Amino acid sequence: MDNSFSIIPSHTSQWSFHFPVRCLYIALHMPNVNILLPRFSEFVQEAGIDEAGRGCLAGPVVAAAVILPKNFQHPQLTDSKKLTVEQRDLLRPIIEDQALAWAVGVVSPIRIDEINILQATYEAMHQAISKLPSPPGFLAIDGNRFKPYPGISHACIVKGDSKYLHIAAASVLAKTHRDAIMEDLHKAHPHYAWDSNKGYPTVAHKKAIQAFGPTPHHRRSFNWTLKENGK
Repeated sequence: MDNSFSIIPSHTSQWSFHFPVRCLYIALHMPNVNILLPRFSEFVQEAGIDEAGRGCLAGPVVAAAVILPKNFQHPQLTDSKKLTVEQRDLLRPIIEDQALAWAVGVVSPIRIDEINILQATYEAMHQAISKLPSPPGFLAIDGNRFKPYPGISHACIVKGDSKYLHIAAASVLAKTHRDAIMEDLHKAHPHYAWDSNKGYPTVAHKKAIQAFGPTPHHRRSFNWTLKENGK
């Protein structure tokens, strides 16, 4: 049985699916084939959802929601983790200009510590969805879990950002918007090198926390300590 995606219908909506099964099979079962599909469901107004910053020691978690035109294509668009900084910076204005709609949600470190990172990720995703000018007909979520958004059905798709264009677009927007936040924070806290590590748990970042202490932007519920091997 394939566990690459799960479909959760909304209790307040009805829908059916019609998509190219052969292409879907290729995308799910042949990960080395770079074929990104336009959408998961039959809904034209389907939003792709992804996040950035879950594993960081500092800074917010950021999520994006993107609805792309039916025929949108870009040869470089894929999972943001597979792209260079230059490629992401090139794609961001293209996505923001050509998307039918897009929005970004941001949840602070304080809120992350209050409700835990998983719930904060859901909250950021819900923020992004709520900021769209009109509710989408369906949500395609990157990952294997999601807190249902009221009134909108969704599918959770493992590695969806390397399978669907709108999720890949959301991954680019979430990453670039979060990177910009961390670069701004770096100006006030240069010891932590957030301009390069973006708040992720590098050895240098952990050593800086030990040397200078945490900032208000660090997540108190995360483990900052270095292991015995110095990592």
